[in-house]
Amino acid sequence: MIINTPAQHNIKLSRRLTKGCYDFIDDDGLISLLNETKVDDAEKVRGIIAKSLAKEALTVEETAVLLRVENTELCEEIFDAARKLKSDVYGNRIVIFAPLYIGNYCENNCAYCGFRSGNPDAIRRTLSESEIINQVQALEDEGHKRLILVFGEHRTYSPEFIANTVRTVYATNKDHGEIRRVNINAAPLEIEDFREVHASGIGTYQIFQETYHHETYRRVHPAHTRKGDYLYRLDGLSRAFEAGCDDVGIGALFGLYNWRFEVLGLVSHALYLQERYGVGPHTISFPRLRPASGIDIDSKYIVSDYNFKRLIAILRLSVPYTGMILTAREKESIRREVMSFGVSQIDAGSRIEIGGYTEIGDTQQVIQREQFQLGDMRSLDDVICQLLEENQIPSFCTACYRVGRTGEHFMEYAIPGFIERFCTPNAILTLQEYLVDYGSEKAIELGKKVISANLNKINEKIKPQLLERLAKLDETEDRDFYF
Repeated sequence: MIINTPAQHNIKLSRRLTKGCYDFIDDDGLISLLNETKVDDAEKVRGIIAKSLAKEALTVEETAVLLRVENTELCEEIFDAARKLKSDVYGNRIVIFAPLYIGNYCENNCAYCGFRSGNPDAIRRTLSESEIINQVQALEDEGHKRLILVFGEHRTYSPEFIANTVRTVYATNKDHGEIRRVNINAAPLEIEDFREVHASGIGTYQIFQETYHHETYRRVHPAHTRKGDYLYRLDGLSRAFEAGCDDVGIGALFGLYNWRFEVLGLVSHALYLQERYGVGPHTISFPRLRPASGIDIDSKYIVSDYNFKRLIAILRLSVPYTGMILTAREKESIRREVMSFGVSQIDAGSRIEIGGYTEIGDTQQVIQREQFQLGDMRSLDDVICQLLEENQIPSFCTACYRVGRTGEHFMEYAIPGFIERFCTPNAILTLQEYLVDYGSEKAIELGKKVISANLNKINEKIKPQLLERLAKLDETEDRDFYF
C-alpha cells in the first residue's frame, strides 16, 4: 500500500526499476482502500474537509475516505467545501486558454483515441510553419494570449521541432495580438530533450498517464507502441524536473477504469512529485471519454455527471494548491454546473482539427480530423460573456511564468493561498485588455460591471496602481500590465 503520513506525505516506493524509474502506484493498496466499508462518519469526513480548508494537501488515505462517502448530505458538504477552497485560493477568476494541434501523426495505437495509428479513417497532417502562423494569428484575432500546443507521439515531432514551433508561436504577432505563454502536451522525453524544449520558453509540460491502473494501461496501450511502457510514461515528469522544467501537469482519462481509483492515482502522483522535488503539479486535468473517429466506446467505467462533479470536488480538496483544468470535451451545460467545484482553467473557442481555426466553420466538426469530439463549440466571446454573467473574472494572465513564480516559488505562494493576491488584479487587467481590443458590446457591458464589483476586493496598497493601469489600457496603446 502507498503510505502517506499526514505531516510529511512520505511515499512508499513499491519497487525500483531500471533507469531510475520508480513505480509508486500500488494497485492492490489503492483498491484495498476503496474496498473498505463505505464511510458516512460525519465527524471523520468533516475533519478531513477542515484540513483541506486549512490549505493542507490530503493523504491518499484521507482522499479515499472522501471517495467512499455515499451519504447525500455529506456529499453536499464536500461540494460546498470545494467551492469555498477554490474561492479562498483562486478567487472568482477562471484562466482562459486554447489548444493548438500541430500534428496528428502517431506511433501509438491507443484504444480510445481518434489519432491512433490503426485508424484508417484518420486524416494525417502536420502544420507547416506558415500554417502555424496563420492559426496563431486567427487565435490572436479572437483575443487569446495562452496556448497549449498538442503533438502526436511520433518521431516527426522531435524536441527540436517542438522547440522551433514554440519560438514560431512566440514570434507571431498581429495588431495587439500576441501569445504570452505556450504550454506543451506531447510525448515523454529524455532529460536532454526536455532541456531543449524548456529552453524555448515553455510554461507547463503536460503528460497524462491516461490510466494509473496497470492492467488497464496494458490493455488500451499495446506493448509494441511508444506509449506501451507504463513506467517510462509514469517517470516522464520526473525526467522533466531533472531537466529543469519546474512546471508540469498531470491528468487521467476518466472512463478507462474505476473513477475512484484514478483519483487516488492522481493524488499519489501529486504527492510523489511534491515529496521528491518539492513541487507538485501546476495543473491536474480530468477529461472524460468522448466519441472519436474509428473508436467504439464500450466501457463499464463511464463516469456519470454526478460522479464527475464528485471527483472534481474531491480533487480540489485533496490538492488545494493546484490549477484544475476543465476542457471543452464537456458540454456547455455540465461545464457551467461544475465550474464552481474547483475548476480554475478552461479552454474556450477551441478547435482540435489540424488547421481548424482557419479551415473549419464555427459550429461544424470534422471527426476524422479530430482526436475526439468536442462538447462545447461556443466562441471565446460567448464563453467570456457567460463567465461575466456569473460574476467570474475571465483571465488571460501569464504573470507567474514571466516573473519566476513557478516551481518551488509558486508553491510558496499557492499552498497558503497567497497567490490570489496577485491573480485577481492581474485577471482584471487582462480582462480589461480583452474588452478594449476584442470584446463584443455585450462583453464590454458585462465586463465593466464585473471589474467595478471586484475592485472593492483589491488590496488598498495595489489598488491605486491597478486603477492607473486600467486607465492606460482604456486610453492609450500601452498593453501587457501585470503584478
